[in-house]
Amino acid sequence: MFARTLFISALSLLSATAVAQTAITPEVLSKLQAQKPKESDKAIRNAMAYTSISVLASDVSALQLGDTHFTYRVPNKGITNQLSSGRCWLFTGMNVLRSKAINRFNIKELELSQVYLFFFDQLEKSNLFLQGIIDTRKSPDDDRMVDWLFQNPLSDGGTFCGVADLVQKYGVCPKEAMPETYSSNNTSQIDMLLKWKLREMGLELRTMGRQSKPKVSDKVMAENLQRRKVEMLAEIYHILTLAYGVPPTEFSYTLRDSKDKVLNTKTYTPQSFYQEFWQDEDLYESNIMVMNDPLREYYKTYRIDFDRHTYDGHDWVYLNLPVDEIKPMAVASIKDSTAMYFSCDVAKFLNRKNGTLDLNNYDYAALLGTTFNMDKRQRVLTHASGSSHAMTLVAADVDTTATDALKVRKWMVENSWGESNGYKGHLIMTDEWFDNYMFRLVINKRYVEQKYLDMLQQKPILLPAWDPMFLGEE
Repeated sequence: MFARTLFISALSLLSATAVAQTAITPEVLSKLQAQKPKESDKAIRNAMAYTSISVLASDVSALQLGDTHFTYRVPNKGITNQLSSGRCWLFTGMNVLRSKAINRFNIKELELSQVYLFFFDQLEKSNLFLQGIIDTRKSPDDDRMVDWLFQNPLSDGGTFCGVADLVQKYGVCPKEAMPETYSSNNTSQIDMLLKWKLREMGLELRTMGRQSKPKVSDKVMAENLQRRKVEMLAEIYHILTLAYGVPPTEFSYTLRDSKDKVLNTKTYTPQSFYQEFWQDEDLYESNIMVMNDPLREYYKTYRIDFDRHTYDGHDWVYLNLPVDEIKPMAVASIKDSTAMYFSCDVAKFLNRKNGTLDLNNYDYAALLGTTFNMDKRQRVLTHASGSSHAMTLVAADVDTTATDALKVRKWMVENSWGESNGYKGHLIMTDEWFDNYMFRLVINKRYVEQKYLDMLQQKPILLPAWDPMFLGEE
């Protein structure tokens, strides 16, 4: 009896010790509360009660914008504004295209209709989701892919691959041919409702695909599902026309040169408009998509499964490279007045007022009395950083006296947050910030060395659709 009591007491002691080590007990809490406050804590606590942490952590020396000269800069005209929508990827793609047309034809101004392609983007994503549901109809409800599909029936975010496939399929038109609507500028509500409807439709297709009475062949079932899917897409199409308008099949456009002289007026279809001003360029085939992903092996190509906008389109395929091997390509493109699709983790160390991205903008460590020491790889690994926003890379300031290696002092991107945001609608980033928070760049193949083009001949390593690094830019 004594031995049994002793054994139980020992277990209780071990249990108490385990709890003390794994949970916040009164004893642990007492130790935390016993910490001696610093003399500055009261002032900081008072300030943080009424003021933004970013304001308090601002480095006074970084308040000034500094030098805005750039050695090389792509000419660009006009700043766009995505307003309260996640369409940065589309605005960036359209800004890259319009830059080409303006510089090639000496056009006074041009803004392409973002809502025109967004209409078809949402229609195509709806089809992608519904067809994905049909393709996985025999998989169990808890299958990882089925679960991912219902989590992500569609969104207003996207990638350059979406731009490339949509342009090739539907062409483009000027903004005046299909202007923005309230819903296109404020996508959250219609996005929510479309997701509701698509999930409902997805459930219906899965139920229909599993019906065994009356017994039908796989071929007949597939035909029935496709027929029902088209009926569902007709309903989605109708909703999209209510939210975004009816896409034009043809329109009239007057071309003016930089001095506002009328050159001609023609009637176009969206496809013929693209063919004339961009010579029917295949955006996917003419560009290389590079990435600086420190989690994965460099000099390898990767493909993200189901990471596309159209069912018959291209998944995102990219070549992973060290950041210092990406920079020479970018500078070569800018020197030749060719803007690029660029994506990054824009929220980190962003000073919205003066439009700078600089690691010295905020000293959070000094304010909070701690340290933040993770490098780029560690931030990506722990989900502390990732590609979140697309912009148009248009300028580089280069030390032309450097002889041993390329030395870039700063970069500039054309943003899509309106002209009053940042530096005249642009953001200026230090090269150090570029190293830490740049992730993706799309570069025309003529600025890429052959050795990198050869690397694209590798069979891409397949990554799952739910990999957190490859969510669409917003």
